[in-house]
Amino acid sequence: MYAAHPPQVTRPDLMALVEKYDGRAPRYTSYPTAVQFNPGVDVATYEAWLAALPADEAVSVYAHIPFCGRLCWFCGCSTRAVNRHEPVSEYAKLLVEELGLVRKALGATRPAKAVHLGGGTPNMLSPDDMEILFGAIAETFALRDDAEVAAELDPATLTRDWVQAAGRHGLNRASLGVQSLSPQVQAAVNRKESYEEVARCVSWLREVDVGSVNIDLMYGLPHQTSINMVETLDRIIGLRPERLALFGYAHVPWMKAHQQLIDEAALPGPMERLDQSEAAAERLIAAGYVRIGLDHFALPGDELAIALAEGRLHRNFQGYTTDDAGALIGVGASAIGFLPQGFVQNAAQELPWRKAIAEGRLATARGVALSDEDRFRGEIIERLMCDLKADLSELCARHGREVEVLAPALRRLRDFEDDGLVRLDGACVQITELGRLLVRSVCAVFDAYFEPEAGRHSKAI
Repeated sequence: MYAAHPPQVTRPDLMALVEKYDGRAPRYTSYPTAVQFNPGVDVATYEAWLAALPADEAVSVYAHIPFCGRLCWFCGCSTRAVNRHEPVSEYAKLLVEELGLVRKALGATRPAKAVHLGGGTPNMLSPDDMEILFGAIAETFALRDDAEVAAELDPATLTRDWVQAAGRHGLNRASLGVQSLSPQVQAAVNRKESYEEVARCVSWLREVDVGSVNIDLMYGLPHQTSINMVETLDRIIGLRPERLALFGYAHVPWMKAHQQLIDEAALPGPMERLDQSEAAAERLIAAGYVRIGLDHFALPGDELAIALAEGRLHRNFQGYTTDDAGALIGVGASAIGFLPQGFVQNAAQELPWRKAIAEGRLATARGVALSDEDRFRGEIIERLMCDLKADLSELCARHGREVEVLAPALRRLRDFEDDGLVRLDGACVQITELGRLLVRSVCAVFDAYFEPEAGRHSKAI
């Protein structure tokens, strides 16, 4: 077994802990989570929130590209596979129209500090599509000289021409979805690509001076083991990406029908998943990477690791981030944004989104307005997710509350403390290394909306 579990914890004890705490829990990329989004936040609400944004405060921009050249059976994203370019180019033109509607609601150009292309597969956009999209972004926002421009990329469909075109638009951070290099695992999830393809993509990105390359990997996939997990890592580490994300596969076939194509009998169990995650963490730490939060790793000189050390790490729908913008403007089908007043989401399905934009109206379908209590609990959860610790006294003082309001949550944490998953020092909560992979379960203690029996979320490990 590769995993380095704490020596004082026997394997039977560890199995008992996994059985006790490996329930379903949110990923906490927002608080409240998307489960609480509702249609009460509509187009009129969003327009009012946009108009109220301070004119001199920099925002971030997210564009969702819901197309892929192939359908990966593990995928939990809002996307679809296409074999013609026409739907993609038509979609890009509608993104331009949507940005025009956002510009009208804003009433004035706002500075922007980051642009993130997500999906799906943003490299399904052609260079011409990117030209019109970035042109519209430049009309709507004043992109700062030091802005982060990032894209999520599929190595199997990425081309050197695409990378060079993106480089001309300022691409300086990229994330390559790899998941696993094991042929058996790849065949089981319909995602085949070679190490050579991945290495070639990294070299293209370096040619245009992309200074931060991330590799997405997964554990818990069918036929995945600690051995083939580490074999994948040994090859990826040789490319020396600045960051790696190690996500646990979330098997939710009741939400994503294509996941029914996965053989459930080939999925590793909770202890196997834990072994894979810890084996990967051990290997990455030995290679000089800093472990960040639940599932990220970064080289010590990368901005993500520096932000962790300085206590200014954040978490949003793209995962762990250094982005501290007070607003994120999302465009595209299913795109989520946030503003000081709350979260907003476009129509999740592409056709309703297309219809709304074509008719000259924003496609806002739902969201949630933040209460003071949401902001209070959201900050506790973000600090736990990012720093694995939270000074509840300090947070209560900042939000004008007495620590006593958290007494029920602290009582619930006594079980976690008894099992060695957290340490409590008065009102300070510290998640231990043993408890790291269960940080979502710890956060759920502070979640006023969480319903553990509702079955809406993925497993905690």
